[in-house]
Amino acid sequence: MPLLPLTAGLKALAPTVGFIYGVQAACASIAVPKKTEKYYDLCGSLGFISAVGFSLYYPSLKAKYLMGSTAALPAITAFAPRQLIMSGLTMLWAGRLGSFLFARIQKHGGDSRFDDIKPNPLKFFGAWMMQATWITLTALPVWLVNTTPRVLQPGLRPLDFLGLTVWALGMGLEVIADREKSAWREEKSQGKHNEQFISRGTWSWTRHPNYFGEVSLWTGQYILSLSALSAAASTTGAVVSSAPWYPSWITFAAAASPVLEYCLIRYISGVPMLEKSIDKKLGDDPKWKKYKEETPAFIPFIGPKN
Repeated sequence: MPLLPLTAGLKALAPTVGFIYGVQAACASIAVPKKTEKYYDLCGSLGFISAVGFSLYYPSLKAKYLMGSTAALPAITAFAPRQLIMSGLTMLWAGRLGSFLFARIQKHGGDSRFDDIKPNPLKFFGAWMMQATWITLTALPVWLVNTTPRVLQPGLRPLDFLGLTVWALGMGLEVIADREKSAWREEKSQGKHNEQFISRGTWSWTRHPNYFGEVSLWTGQYILSLSALSAAASTTGAVVSSAPWYPSWITFAAAASPVLEYCLIRYISGVPMLEKSIDKKLGDDPKWKKYKEETPAFIPFIGPKN
């Protein structure tokens, strides 16, 4: 089977990946000399949102401005329903998370994660490239579906509605948990309680309900992508080329999204860092120790405690 048709989908994906890294590099070109991280999270969210638009419209923009086509840019209704759903969910999530984190860093004046690397331009630039990699892999199912021609996209199926349900439950859990914690902090600042950590509401289900919701919603996006990716990797879907749009392993590659989110949050930058900070602060506080002994670390109700 010819190599070019086999990799047609991957070649279509490449401009979006390049765009993601280019946007973060542009942001870094301003932030690194100024040694500021105040717009890091905001730029990350804008990276997701701008890449959604780019991944959908790049073929039309290329035809119009690089190849001289006189055709108008396609209306939003020209895209497959699955593309619009996944893109809309990504923009909704990114907009909410970006505004939430930006407001938080403005309130606190900085992010301690960057204290040691801001003075080093190379390390600080590396952090921006890591963010580009995070954007690329986290929303990989979205980029793959958006760069798949509509003619290869099957109609919405039960699997898509399952993915949408998982996404909604994950997003809902994340939003509720964040609001509960914000309210808890506000009550503490008003002297209504002197609790050292939150353990009420969804925080009684798991020690990190917001993180579990985050992983869940990206799992939902992955499930949403499966019907389209399976069709695009099938010989029966070879409509726009003489071979499948994607190689057969693409559905497994797309799983990098929820797997990466889980590994990052559960073992690297989320749960371990936060709990290490609390352990250092509270030491042998019996309430904290009891909370850790009785409440799952990640998966609500049934997950392991460590």
